[in-house]
Amino acid sequence: MKDEKPRLPPGQILTEKFPVLHYGEVPEFDSTNWDFRIFGLVEQEVALDFDEFSQLPSQRIEADFHCVTTWSRYDNLWEGVLARTLAALARPLPGARHVLIHCEQGYTTNLSLEDFLRDNVLFALKWGGKKLTPEHGYPLRLVVPHLYAWKSAKWARGVEFMEDNRRGFWESRGYHNNGDPWREERFSSQEQD
Repeated sequence: MKDEKPRLPPGQILTEKFPVLHYGEVPEFDSTNWDFRIFGLVEQEVALDFDEFSQLPSQRIEADFHCVTTWSRYDNLWEGVLARTLAALARPLPGARHVLIHCEQGYTTNLSLEDFLRDNVLFALKWGGKKLTPEHGYPLRLVVPHLYAWKSAKWARGVEFMEDNRRGFWESRGYHNNGDPWREERFSSQEQD
């Protein structure tokens, strides 16, 4: 009999609530001034207004959600645009190895291209069948289920494709560059050279 991987990562506590954590104020959404940009090492830079983004093909995923502050929530239903769909619009160049997600108020988070292009990584417009609330990232939130939740950046506004890795907001303030909950990659002091 094969050992099954436990569903709850080490050091996590299960909750049915969906706590709200973020740095700074909840930004107000103005659809007339909102756009989503895809740029950097791409064949074609892309800029989409909210209506254009909302009309892209949508997918649903069900995924667990793990916060670095030690809570986890099972079976979240997300709906939105797959990261792969957005990458296909801009066509990353062969040198692209990383992405930096740009969000409201200058917030950023970094991912390897491999993590970004996984089948279940998406930019969510909805959670639990309803549009996101402002506190949970309305109008658009990146969802990266296999990494700690700070990588699932709220209020997303763009993706920059890059050759070299560049740390984002929390990664440059002491959080782990990768953020794998199964390895408890919480802090930069745990990184191997």
